Amino acid sequence: MLKEDVLKKLTDCGLVAVVRANNAEEAIKISDACLAGGCTGIELTFTVPGADKVIAALAEKYSNGEMMLGAGTVLDPETARMAILAGANFIVSPAFNAETAKLCNRYRVPYMPGCATITEVITAMEAGADIVKIFPADLYGPKIIKDIKGPLPQAQMMPTGGVDKDNVADWIKAGVVAVGAGSSLTKGAKTGDYNAITETAKEFIANIKAARAELNK
Repeated sequence: MLKEDVLKKLTDCGLVAVVRANNAEEAIKISDACLAGGCTGIELTFTVPGADKVIAALAEKYSNGEMMLGAGTVLDPETARMAILAGANFIVSPAFNAETAKLCNRYRVPYMPGCATITEVITAMEAGADIVKIFPADLYGPKIIKDIKGPLPQAQMMPTGGVDKDNVADWIKAGVVAVGAGSSLTKGAKTGDYNAITETAKEFIANIKAARAELNK
């Protein structure tokens, strides 16, 4: 899939589910539940045992492009290439890595590095990052988006960490193109309640749409 198409599908949805799990089966169930709730962006982290195999399984299951499948917690270009070969549509890191950015640019795969300062944001953008992950977002709150967009109105940002269905509208209104949500979205998996994940995803999507509609008035 073309890089531009991946980015459009992710931003159109506005929600990327950060999937951490104890095993492959749990990871796939979480991903399925998120997709059922309208969340088309899935970030399968490399903290999941056998993450590349899980990515490959999901890529095969959703080979028609129903799911934008990303790899998360990617610390180096070797892991990024492994994820891409397994079928990942985008790469997410907790911090910026220049060699990972170079590799993703080589294969025209979106790279979303974690940044926490305006200097890091600029560095990531100069290296070709189309979307910068603001992480950990809960240390700053939505105000950081407006502060960064003051001197960098062209910055495309996605906060991750502490984003939930109740505050997601504040982030959207601050100017982000999407949000990443982990435990606030997927916590139902701890008790095996995957329906709860689906319902939470629906609430996230509804709140994102409502916030965007308000911005466009």
